[in-house]
Amino acid sequence: MKHTSRNAWIQLAILVALGGAVILTLILPQLSDRQAADPPLELSVVVRESDSSLWSNARLGMEQAAGELLAELRFLVLTTSNDSQEQMDLLRRECERGADALVVVPAAPEELSQNLRDLTGQCPVICLESQVEGTALTVAPDNRALGQALARALLEDWTGGAVLLLNTAPESEGVLARLDAAKEVLEQAGVPVQCRQARAEGMMAVLDGLVRESETGWIMAFEPAATQGAARAKEEQDLKQPLYGVSVTTDVAAWLERGTVTAAAAWSDYAAGYLAVESAVRTARKERVEMEPLPFSVVRGEDIYDPDNQKLLFPVAP
Repeated sequence: MKHTSRNAWIQLAILVALGGAVILTLILPQLSDRQAADPPLELSVVVRESDSSLWSNARLGMEQAAGELLAELRFLVLTTSNDSQEQMDLLRRECERGADALVVVPAAPEELSQNLRDLTGQCPVICLESQVEGTALTVAPDNRALGQALARALLEDWTGGAVLLLNTAPESEGVLARLDAAKEVLEQAGVPVQCRQARAEGMMAVLDGLVRESETGWIMAFEPAATQGAARAKEEQDLKQPLYGVSVTTDVAAWLERGTVTAAAAWSDYAAGYLAVESAVRTARKERVEMEPLPFSVVRGEDIYDPDNQKLLFPVAP
Protein backbone atom coordinates (compact mmCIF):
# COMPACT_ATOMS: atom_id res chain seq x y z
CA MET A 1 0.00 0.00 0.00
CA LYS A 2 2.80 2.34 0.94
CA HIS A 3 4.60 1.40 -2.28
CA THR A 4 1.50 2.26 -4.34
CA SER A 5 1.10 5.57 -2.53
CA ARG A 6 4.75 6.44 -3.13
CA ASN A 7 4.41 5.69 -6.87
CA ALA A 8 1.34 7.92 -7.02
CA TRP A 9 3.24 10.80 -5.44
CA ILE A 10 6.14 10.28 -7.86
CA GLN A 11 3.74 10.32 -10.83
CA LEU A 12 2.06 13.45 -9.50
CA ALA A 13 5.44 15.16 -9.07
CA ILE A 14 6.37 14.25 -12.64
CA LEU A 15 3.06 15.62 -13.96
CA VAL A 16 3.52 18.85 -12.01
CA ALA A 17 7.05 19.24 -13.37
CA LEU A 18 5.90 18.62 -16.92
CA GLY A 19 3.03 21.07 -16.50
CA GLY A 20 5.41 23.68 -15.14
CA ALA A 21 7.74 23.14 -18.08
CA VAL A 22 4.86 23.61 -20.53
CA ILE A 23 3.82 26.86 -18.79
CA LEU A 24 7.39 28.16 -18.83
CA THR A 25 7.72 27.43 -22.56
CA LEU A 26 4.64 29.58 -23.13
CA ILE A 27 5.56 32.45 -20.82
CA LEU A 28 9.33 32.80 -21.23
CA PRO A 29 9.27 33.81 -24.94
CA GLN A 30 6.76 36.54 -24.14
CA LEU A 31 8.86 37.82 -21.26
CA SER A 32 11.94 37.71 -23.45
CA ASP A 33 10.17 39.61 -26.23
CA ARG A 34 9.03 42.28 -23.79
CA GLN A 35 12.53 42.72 -22.44
CA ALA A 36 14.04 42.79 -25.94
CA ALA A 37 11.48 45.19 -27.45
CA ASP A 38 12.86 48.63 -28.21
CA PRO A 39 11.32 51.52 -26.27
CA PRO A 40 9.14 53.85 -28.39
CA LEU A 41 11.10 56.44 -30.36
CA GLU A 42 10.22 60.09 -29.86
CA LEU A 43 9.85 62.05 -33.12
CA SER A 44 9.22 65.79 -33.42
CA VAL A 45 7.57 67.25 -36.53
CA VAL A 46 8.09 70.97 -37.22
CA VAL A 47 6.36 72.54 -40.27
CA ARG A 48 6.86 76.02 -41.69
CA GLU A 49 3.26 77.26 -41.57
CA SER A 50 1.15 78.56 -38.72
CA ASP A 51 -1.93 76.81 -40.18
CA SER A 52 -1.69 73.13 -39.26
CA SER A 53 -4.75 72.24 -41.39
CA LEU A 54 -2.55 72.41 -44.49
CA TRP A 55 -0.81 69.28 -43.23
CA SER A 56 -3.86 67.37 -41.98
CA ASN A 57 -3.56 64.49 -44.48
CA ALA A 58 0.21 64.30 -44.00
CA ARG A 59 -0.35 64.13 -40.26
CA LEU A 60 -2.76 61.21 -40.71
CA GLY A 61 -0.03 59.35 -42.59
CA MET A 62 2.52 60.20 -39.90
CA GLU A 63 0.25 58.95 -37.14
CA GLN A 64 -0.42 55.71 -39.06
CA ALA A 65 3.31 55.06 -39.45
CA ALA A 66 4.03 56.00 -35.83
CA GLY A 67 1.39 53.56 -34.59
CA GLU A 68 2.76 50.72 -36.69
CA LEU A 69 6.41 51.40 -35.82
CA LEU A 70 5.99 52.14 -32.10
CA ALA A 71 6.96 55.79 -32.24
CA GLU A 72 5.55 58.82 -30.43
CA LEU A 73 4.92 62.08 -32.33
CA ARG A 74 5.04 65.74 -31.32
CA PHE A 75 3.54 67.95 -34.07
CA LEU A 76 4.59 71.62 -33.88
CA VAL A 77 3.61 74.68 -35.95
CA LEU A 78 5.05 78.18 -36.02
CA THR A 79 3.28 81.21 -34.61
CA THR A 80 4.27 83.08 -37.78
CA SER A 81 4.50 81.23 -41.10
CA ASN A 82 8.01 80.84 -42.58
CA ASP A 83 9.72 82.27 -39.49
CA SER A 84 13.07 80.51 -39.90
CA GLN A 85 14.45 81.69 -36.55
CA GLU A 86 11.45 80.38 -34.64
CA GLN A 87 11.68 77.10 -36.52
CA MET A 88 15.38 76.77 -35.70
CA ASP A 89 14.69 77.49 -32.03
CA LEU A 90 12.00 74.77 -31.98
CA LEU A 91 14.31 72.25 -33.61
CA ARG A 92 17.06 72.95 -31.07
CA ARG A 93 14.59 72.66 -28.21
CA GLU A 94 13.29 69.32 -29.45
CA CYS A 95 16.82 67.98 -29.74
CA GLU A 96 17.65 69.15 -26.23
CA ARG A 97 14.56 67.47 -24.80
CA GLY A 98 15.69 64.15 -26.27
CA ALA A 99 13.94 63.65 -29.62
CA ASP A 100 15.28 60.60 -31.45
CA ALA A 101 14.66 62.16 -34.88
CA LEU A 102 13.20 65.32 -36.44
CA VAL A 103 10.84 65.69 -39.40
CA VAL A 104 10.84 69.23 -40.77
CA VAL A 105 9.31 71.28 -43.58
CA PRO A 106 12.11 73.88 -43.87
CA ALA A 107 11.23 77.57 -43.80
CA ALA A 108 14.74 78.47 -44.98
CA PRO A 109 16.70 75.46 -46.27
CA GLU A 110 20.03 77.29 -46.55
CA GLU A 111 19.82 78.57 -42.98
CA LEU A 112 18.80 75.13 -41.75
CA SER A 113 21.75 73.59 -43.56
CA GLN A 114 24.16 76.01 -41.87
CA ASN A 115 22.81 75.09 -38.44
CA LEU A 116 22.52 71.35 -38.96
CA ARG A 117 25.88 70.63 -37.32
CA ASP A 118 24.30 71.48 -33.98
CA LEU A 119 21.47 69.01 -34.61
CA THR A 120 22.79 66.04 -36.54
CA GLY A 121 25.13 65.00 -33.75
CA GLN A 122 22.09 64.57 -31.52
CA CYS A 123 19.36 63.27 -33.85
CA PRO A 124 18.82 62.72 -37.60
CA VAL A 125 16.67 65.13 -39.66
CA ILE A 126 14.17 64.12 -42.38
CA CYS A 127 12.91 66.89 -44.68
CA LEU A 128 9.62 67.34 -46.50
CA GLU A 129 9.19 69.59 -49.57
CA SER A 130 12.76 70.94 -49.85
CA GLN A 131 16.10 69.19 -50.01
CA VAL A 132 18.58 70.41 -47.39
CA GLU A 133 22.27 69.59 -47.46
CA GLY A 134 23.25 67.56 -44.43
CA THR A 135 19.85 66.00 -43.72
CA ALA A 136 19.40 62.25 -43.73
CA LEU A 137 16.65 62.14 -46.38
CA THR A 138 14.12 64.23 -48.32
CA VAL A 139 10.52 63.15 -48.94
CA ALA A 140 9.15 65.23 -51.83
CA PRO A 141 8.11 65.07 -55.48
CA ASP A 142 10.56 66.09 -58.17
CA ASN A 143 9.90 69.81 -57.78
CA ARG A 144 11.32 70.86 -61.13
CA ALA A 145 9.32 68.20 -62.98
CA LEU A 146 6.22 69.31 -61.08
CA GLY A 147 6.67 72.96 -62.09
CA GLN A 148 7.23 71.94 -65.71
CA ALA A 149 4.10 69.78 -65.76
CA LEU A 150 1.97 72.58 -64.29
CA ALA A 151 3.28 75.02 -66.90
CA ARG A 152 2.49 72.58 -69.71
CA ALA A 153 -1.06 72.31 -68.37
CA LEU A 154 -1.40 76.09 -68.65
CA LEU A 155 0.04 76.04 -72.17
CA GLU A 156 -2.75 73.67 -73.23
CA ASP A 157 -5.24 76.42 -72.34
CA TRP A 158 -3.25 79.56 -73.13
CA THR A 159 -4.87 81.99 -75.56
CA GLY A 160 -2.54 84.96 -75.05
CA GLY A 161 -1.53 87.38 -72.32
CA ALA A 162 1.01 87.39 -69.52
CA VAL A 163 1.10 84.87 -66.67
CA LEU A 164 1.47 85.96 -63.04
CA LEU A 165 3.83 83.70 -61.07
CA LEU A 166 3.26 84.05 -57.32
CA ASN A 167 6.45 83.77 -55.29
CA THR A 168 5.09 83.14 -51.79
CA ALA A 169 8.00 81.19 -50.27
CA PRO A 170 11.20 82.95 -51.43
CA GLU A 171 13.43 80.97 -49.07
CA SER A 172 11.95 77.53 -49.80
CA GLU A 173 14.23 75.66 -52.21
CA GLY A 174 11.48 73.24 -53.21
CA VAL A 175 8.84 75.88 -53.95
CA LEU A 176 11.34 78.05 -55.86
CA ALA A 177 12.37 75.05 -57.98
CA ARG A 178 8.75 74.65 -59.08
CA LEU A 179 8.44 78.34 -59.94
CA ASP A 180 11.73 78.50 -61.84
CA ALA A 181 10.93 75.38 -63.85
CA ALA A 182 7.47 76.69 -64.78
CA LYS A 183 8.97 80.04 -65.78
CA GLU A 184 11.48 78.35 -68.08
CA VAL A 185 8.80 76.29 -69.84
CA LEU A 186 6.52 79.28 -70.35
CA GLU A 187 9.29 81.57 -71.61
CA GLN A 188 10.56 78.91 -74.01
CA ALA A 189 7.02 78.76 -75.42
CA GLY A 190 7.02 82.54 -75.91
CA VAL A 191 4.63 83.27 -73.03
CA PRO A 192 5.34 86.54 -71.16
CA VAL A 193 5.60 86.10 -67.40
CA GLN A 194 5.44 88.43 -64.42
CA CYS A 195 6.85 87.27 -61.05
CA ARG A 196 5.54 88.92 -57.91
CA GLN A 197 6.39 88.22 -54.27
CA ALA A 198 3.58 88.00 -51.73
CA ARG A 199 2.64 86.28 -48.49
CA ALA A 200 0.36 83.27 -48.91
CA GLU A 201 -1.79 84.21 -45.92
CA GLY A 202 -2.18 87.77 -47.25
CA MET A 203 -3.40 86.73 -50.69
CA MET A 204 -6.94 87.98 -50.10
CA ALA A 205 -5.68 91.53 -49.66
CA VAL A 206 -3.18 91.68 -52.53
CA LEU A 207 -4.14 89.34 -55.39
CA ASP A 208 -6.49 91.73 -57.19
CA GLY A 209 -3.88 94.49 -57.02
CA LEU A 210 -1.12 92.21 -58.27
CA VAL A 211 -3.21 91.10 -61.24
CA ARG A 212 -4.07 94.69 -62.18
CA GLU A 213 -0.55 96.03 -61.68
CA SER A 214 1.12 93.26 -63.70
CA GLU A 215 -1.65 93.22 -66.35
CA THR A 216 -1.79 89.44 -66.37
CA GLY A 217 -4.58 87.16 -67.50
CA TRP A 218 -3.37 83.92 -65.86
CA ILE A 219 -2.23 83.03 -62.32
CA MET A 220 0.11 80.34 -61.04
CA ALA A 221 0.77 79.42 -57.38
CA PHE A 222 3.40 76.91 -56.28
CA GLU A 223 2.54 75.87 -52.72
CA PRO A 224 -0.68 74.69 -51.03
CA ALA A 225 -1.14 77.78 -48.84
CA ALA A 226 -0.78 80.14 -51.81
CA THR A 227 -3.14 78.05 -53.94
CA GLN A 228 -5.81 78.12 -51.23
CA GLY A 229 -5.33 81.85 -50.62
CA ALA A 230 -5.53 82.67 -54.32
CA ALA A 231 -8.65 80.51 -54.79
CA ARG A 232 -10.42 82.24 -51.90
CA ALA A 233 -9.45 85.65 -53.28
CA LYS A 234 -10.73 84.71 -56.74
CA GLU A 235 -14.15 83.74 -55.41
CA GLU A 236 -14.47 86.66 -52.99
CA GLN A 237 -13.38 89.26 -55.54
CA ASP A 238 -14.89 87.57 -58.61
CA LEU A 239 -11.58 87.42 -60.47
CA LYS A 240 -11.80 85.72 -63.86
CA GLN A 241 -8.13 84.79 -64.44
CA PRO A 242 -7.58 81.00 -64.62
CA LEU A 243 -5.64 79.72 -61.59
CA TYR A 244 -3.10 76.89 -61.69
CA GLY A 245 -1.85 75.67 -58.31
CA VAL A 246 -0.31 72.97 -56.20
CA SER A 247 -1.80 70.30 -53.89
CA VAL A 248 -5.22 68.69 -53.78
CA THR A 249 -6.90 69.09 -50.42
CA THR A 250 -10.66 68.67 -50.10
CA ASP A 251 -10.96 72.48 -50.37
CA VAL A 252 -8.92 72.58 -53.57
CA ALA A 253 -10.95 69.65 -54.94
CA ALA A 254 -14.12 71.70 -54.43
CA TRP A 255 -12.51 74.68 -56.20
CA LEU A 256 -11.46 72.41 -59.07
CA GLU A 257 -15.03 71.15 -59.39
CA ARG A 258 -16.40 74.71 -59.43
CA GLY A 259 -13.75 75.90 -61.88
CA THR A 260 -12.12 78.34 -59.45
CA VAL A 261 -8.90 76.35 -59.83
CA THR A 262 -8.28 75.25 -63.40
CA ALA A 263 -5.61 72.63 -62.64
CA ALA A 264 -3.52 71.55 -59.65
CA ALA A 265 -0.31 69.53 -59.45
CA ALA A 266 -0.77 67.07 -56.60
CA TRP A 267 0.75 64.13 -54.77
CA SER A 268 -0.41 62.07 -51.78
CA ASP A 269 0.22 64.05 -48.60
CA TYR A 270 -0.79 60.95 -46.65
CA ALA A 271 1.96 58.90 -48.30
CA ALA A 272 4.46 61.73 -47.77
CA GLY A 273 3.70 61.84 -44.06
CA TYR A 274 3.83 58.07 -43.71
CA LEU A 275 7.15 57.78 -45.53
CA ALA A 276 8.68 60.67 -43.58
CA VAL A 277 7.98 59.03 -40.21
CA GLU A 278 8.96 55.58 -41.48
CA SER A 279 12.27 57.00 -42.72
CA ALA A 280 12.84 58.88 -39.45
CA VAL A 281 12.30 55.71 -37.39
CA ARG A 282 14.55 53.58 -39.58
CA THR A 283 17.27 56.24 -39.65
CA ALA A 284 17.14 56.62 -35.87
CA ARG A 285 17.58 52.84 -35.61
CA LYS A 286 20.64 53.01 -37.88
CA GLU A 287 18.93 51.18 -40.74
CA ARG A 288 19.67 51.91 -44.38
CA VAL A 289 16.99 54.06 -46.04
CA GLU A 290 16.56 55.16 -49.67
CA MET A 291 13.82 57.36 -51.11
CA GLU A 292 12.50 57.91 -54.64
CA PRO A 293 10.71 61.18 -55.54
CA LEU A 294 7.00 61.05 -54.75
CA PRO A 295 4.79 60.49 -57.80
CA PHE A 296 2.49 63.37 -58.74
CA SER A 297 -0.12 64.23 -61.35
CA VAL A 298 -1.83 67.34 -62.69
CA VAL A 299 -5.55 67.21 -61.88
CA ARG A 300 -8.32 69.19 -63.61
CA GLY A 301 -11.90 69.62 -62.50
CA GLU A 302 -13.22 66.98 -64.86
CA ASP A 303 -10.66 64.49 -63.49
CA ILE A 304 -11.32 64.65 -59.76
CA TYR A 305 -13.55 61.56 -59.69
CA ASP A 306 -11.04 59.43 -61.56
CA PRO A 307 -10.13 56.46 -59.27
CA ASP A 308 -6.43 57.33 -59.32
CA ASN A 309 -7.10 60.94 -58.35
CA GLN A 310 -9.36 59.86 -55.50
CA LYS A 311 -6.19 58.66 -53.79
CA LEU A 312 -4.95 62.25 -53.79
CA LEU A 313 -8.19 63.60 -52.32
CA PHE A 314 -8.58 61.13 -49.46
CA PRO A 315 -5.99 59.48 -47.17
CA VAL A 316 -4.77 56.17 -48.55
CA ALA A 317 -1.93 54.09 -47.08
CA PRO A 318 1.16 53.97 -49.33
